[in-house]
Amino acid sequence: MLGRGGPDGGVPQREADTMSHTIHVVFPCQEGKGADLLGILNEILGDTRAFDGCESIEVYTNSDNPDTVILWEKFETRAHHEAYLAWRIENGMLDVLGPILASDAEFNYLDDHPDI
Repeated sequence: MLGRGGPDGGVPQREADTMSHTIHVVFPCQEGKGADLLGILNEILGDTRAFDGCESIEVYTNSDNPDTVILWEKFETRAHHEAYLAWRIENGMLDVLGPILASDAEFNYLDDHPDI
C-alpha cells in the first residue's frame, strides 16, 4: 500500500543525489479513518525524525477532506528516504496502513527550481 513513486514505483534513481530532497506524500484514507492515521503518525514520527538523513517532516490534512493526510518531508538524499521506506516496510507498516488506506499512498519526489 505504499504505492506509486516509492522504492519499487518505477521512478528512476538520480545519478547525483547530493541536494536535500523534498517528498510530498498523499495518504488517501478510507472514510472516517484520517484521524486513525494521524494517531499512528503521532506515535511513529519521532522515529522518523531520528532516522538517518531525515531533516524534517510536517503533517497536514486536506481542509476539504480530513481523510486525506499529507506529509511534507525533507531528507538529506533520496537514498536516505528510500532506506527509510524500506525500514518501515520491513517493520510491518504496510500491515498497519492496509486497513486504513482507501488506495495506495502516492509519493512525489520534488525537484527544486530556485532560479524561477
